[in-house]
Amino acid sequence: MRLLIFIYSLHCGGAERVAANMANHWATKGWDVTLVTVASPESDFYPLHSLVRRFALKEIRGGGLLGSTKTFVHRLFSLRRVLRHVRPDVAVAMMPTGNILLALARLGLSIPSVGSVRCHPPMYSLRMVDDWLQRLSYGLLDGVVVLTEETAQLLRQHKRARNIWVIPNAVSWPLPPLEPRFSPARVVAPGNKVMVAVGRLEVQKGFDLLIEAFAPLVTKHSDWILVVIGEGSERPALEALIERHRLHGRVFLPGRVGNVGEWYETASLFVLSSRFEGFPNSLLEALASGVPAITFDCETGPQDIIQHGVNGLMIPSGDVVRLTEAMDRLMGDAVLRKRLGLRAAKIREEFSFERIGAMWEKIFLRLIQT
Repeated sequence: MRLLIFIYSLHCGGAERVAANMANHWATKGWDVTLVTVASPESDFYPLHSLVRRFALKEIRGGGLLGSTKTFVHRLFSLRRVLRHVRPDVAVAMMPTGNILLALARLGLSIPSVGSVRCHPPMYSLRMVDDWLQRLSYGLLDGVVVLTEETAQLLRQHKRARNIWVIPNAVSWPLPPLEPRFSPARVVAPGNKVMVAVGRLEVQKGFDLLIEAFAPLVTKHSDWILVVIGEGSERPALEALIERHRLHGRVFLPGRVGNVGEWYETASLFVLSSRFEGFPNSLLEALASGVPAITFDCETGPQDIIQHGVNGLMIPSGDVVRLTEAMDRLMGDAVLRKRLGLRAAKIREEFSFERIGAMWEKIFLRLIQT
């Protein structure tokens, strides 16, 4: 099987991790796998198997409408050249930009092509032209993979996709150690318990809500610290919030960290405070590591992963008071944390690469045959 995967970059992020993991999984099975990005390989965060071929489109950038149009057209024809060179049996795109470019680049090439939607569409506001291009791309591709049934229902109602398939993310476990490494020993004192959150420091992830919920508990649970792993534009606002609540020494923002698996091994509790999600990889990874979790019941994702009271706790989305109560409950109950953690680890089987990969492979074979 010759497979091509196209995504904007392999920077640190959920969709990027999925693309790298997919490429590595099928390369180890003996497939001829090519991964294509717009961004240079020098900016890659996730490593690729030595058998994965790596292409990057030569990038040009321009300002204004004319410059943006030239950039788009250049990317389009660069990708088309790669498709003609590789001639994959199937091509897969990740994220809206990837879907649009692949849909147009493969016209007339008779290459079965699949787009993928990694976040629930209503959560992003798009310019009219971008929305129109997305609708066009769904109709030009042979089908679209989405992460949840909620997203599938939306696309069936409002988009032009020929086929829509629901395939969740697979879970990576154990997580390979990457650079940069930030040792838990640098901030975790002997006897401390660690609450971990992972994600980009952006409004979507709701880390401001998490810090607000944690602040009332620091006196009662003096042996706990909160570590938020990730980087992003909200760092100054989060640092100001930490300053306002006088949480220095209790809340840490170590930035982008490659050894996240080591942090899951150290953690006694994981919290997902997102305002919205697609299908949160960090939640899957924490559960697979046996870490009990608390999550907001945001519109898509967590409800397909968490069974309330079985492998974690789920609370109404955005409810900071209820989040504080749930954190207080688990921080003070080691027996409950252990019980939830033992059940959480069963997620490894349900979302294994073998099971999720087989769902993708079924689609690939169907498209090749038809």
